Amino acid sequence: MTDLATAQFPDRARRKTPEAILSTLSSLEVHPRSRRGRIVAAVVALFVMVACGWDVATNERFGWTVVAQYLFAPEIIAGAKLTVLLTVVAMLAGTVLGVALAVMRLSENPVLSLLSRGYIWFFRGTPLLIQLIFWYNIAALYPVIALGVPFGGPSIALGSANVLVTPLGAALLGLALNEAAYMAEIIRGGISSVDPGQLDAGKAIGMKGGLLMRRVILPQAMRVVLPPTGNQVISMLKGTSLVSVLAISDLLYSAQIIYSVNYQTIPLLIVACLWYLLMTTVLSFFQGKIERRYGRGFTPRKPRTTKNVAVSEGMDA
Repeated sequence: MTDLATAQFPDRARRKTPEAILSTLSSLEVHPRSRRGRIVAAVVALFVMVACGWDVATNERFGWTVVAQYLFAPEIIAGAKLTVLLTVVAMLAGTVLGVALAVMRLSENPVLSLLSRGYIWFFRGTPLLIQLIFWYNIAALYPVIALGVPFGGPSIALGSANVLVTPLGAALLGLALNEAAYMAEIIRGGISSVDPGQLDAGKAIGMKGGLLMRRVILPQAMRVVLPPTGNQVISMLKGTSLVSVLAISDLLYSAQIIYSVNYQTIPLLIVACLWYLLMTTVLSFFQGKIERRYGRGFTPRKPRTTKNVAVSEGMDA
C-alpha cells in the first residue's frame, strides 16, 4: 500500500516529517560570530586611555601637589557653596516663571500667547553673558527704581538701582530670566505630550483649569519634562561660571583670585574642574533616580530570550 501511494504521489516521498526536520536542525553545526575586531578595538582604546592617563599623572607641569593643596581650601569651598546657591535659586525661579510662560503660550488668549512668544524669542536669542552684563549696568538706564502709574503718573521711588541691584542680584536676575525661557519650552512640550482625552475627561467631571493642570496634566507631563530639566540643572551649574565677570566669588572666580596671586593657573583650573565634575556627577545620579520613579509603567519590558521561551514552553507542556 505504501509503495502504491508513493508511486501515485511521488511528491510525498520528498516531504519530510516534523521529526526528520527537527533532527536535521539539531545536527547543524553552530559557529559563534567572530569578535576579533571588537577585541582589537577594545585593546587599542584601553591602551590609548592608559597611555593618556599615565602621561597626565606623570607630567609635573600639571602641578598635582598644588591641586591637592588647594582642593579643599576655604576660598574654594566658599565658592562652591555660592555656585550651588546660585544654581538652586535661579532654577527654582526660572522653573516657576517657565510654568507661567508655558501656560500663557498654550493659552487661547492671543495677547498672552504673543507675550510669551516674545519673551522666549528675546531671552533665547541673546547670549547669557550679555544679559548678565546688562543687569549689572541697569543703573545706567534707570538710576532710580520706582513704582507708579505709567505715562507720567505719580510714582514712589524705591531706591537707587546701584543699591537695590547688587552684583549678586544682577546674577540671579540674569540666570533666572534666561532659564525661564528654556524651561517654558520644555514644560510646553511636556504639556503637549499629554493625551487630549485626559483634558476632556477632567472637564467632564467638573475640574476647573487650575485644578485640572495641577492634578491631571502636570503629573503626566513630568515624565517628559524631567530629563531635559535635569540637563538644564547641570547646564545652569556650569553656566554660573559666567557670573565671574561680575566679580562674584563663585567657584571659578575664587580660583581666579588664587592663581592671580601665585600664578598657578593650570592647577587652580583643575581644582575648579574637579569640583564641577563632582557636583554634576551628584546631580546626574539624582536625575536618574527621579526619572526612574516617574517613568514607572512606561519603560518597555525586555524581550524574552529564546532560552526563556523554551523553558516556559517546557513547563507548560
